[in-house]
Parts: sequence; structure tokens; C-alpha cells
Amino acid sequence: MKCGQPLWPRFLPTAWVVNLAMLGPVGRMKPGPGTWGSLAGLVYFTLCFAGLPAWLVLLWSLPALYLAVALCGEAELRLGRRDPGGVVLDEFVVMPLCFLGWRLLPEAWVGGAPWAVFIGGFLLFRLFDITKPLGIARLQELPGGWGVVADDVAAALAACATLHAAGCAWSAWAGG
Repeated sequence: MKCGQPLWPRFLPTAWVVNLAMLGPVGRMKPGPGTWGSLAGLVYFTLCFAGLPAWLVLLWSLPALYLAVALCGEAELRLGRRDPGGVVLDEFVVMPLCFLGWRLLPEAWVGGAPWAVFIGGFLLFRLFDITKPLGIARLQELPGGWGVVADDVAAALAACATLHAAGCAWSAWAGG
């Protein structure tokens, strides 16, 4: 047993664990299943979270993050591989964190087009998730599903911070 890994998924059939962790067919899409999982997460955000305040996005994200830790960690065990590429539930559940407080970004910066913020957040998340700068890579060393999910949480928060920094820089530059 990995330290701190939730035990309840052990009682689920392997097919359920693996399919939930892979978001069904999404984790099998090529190329780049992580990008497809992130894109599904962007749709999840826009449909379920886009109109909510940041505190509520955080509150609703906590159970999803725990679920991802449990299922992704168990999928690792069942597949016998560390952070398998097809396991994309982690990318999916962290996408709302990329956009915490997105409505606070200057409207002049996004030109009144929220899709520009969504595309920017998606691209920044993929950049940080793939390159894992700023110590993000070290988070993968956490045990079990915690390591699978923690690096994605950090990448999402880095994307969020970058979006807000760009918005502040735009406001300062544009005199807003």
C-alpha cells in the first residue's frame, strides 16, 4: 500500500477504475491523451464552473481532486505503471483551477471575449503540465495518486497566476 493512498477504490472492479481514471475513451485518444483530457476539462469548466466565484470553484473542486487522487493512484497500481499517459482524470479535474477569478481579468485585455481567456488558460496549463518548471516536477514524487494529481494542481495554479499577471501587466500598460 502506498502511503496515504485512499483504500476504497481497491474494492472496485479493475475495468471501472481504469475507465474512470482514463475518462473512458478520452485517455485512449492519440496523440497526446493529456491534451485531450485537458480539453475535456475545459469543457467541464465552461459548463459547470464559469459563472461561479473562485471560492465556490475551489469548494467544488476539492471532492473532484480527492476522487482523482484515489482513482489515479489505484489505476497506477492496476496498470503497473507510474503516472500512465492515458490516465487523464487528473488533467480533467484541475482545469477549473486555471481560471480562478477569471472574471477579475481586465475586460479590455480580453476584448470582452471569454473564449480568449479559456484558450490562454488551456495553453498555459498544457505548457506548465508538459514542461513542469518551478519545482512542479518534484511533486510527482509524492506517493500514489497524490503525485499524479499534485503536479497538475501546481500547473493549473501556475497557469492561473500567469493569466492574472498578464492581465495586470496589460492594465498597467494600457493605463487602465
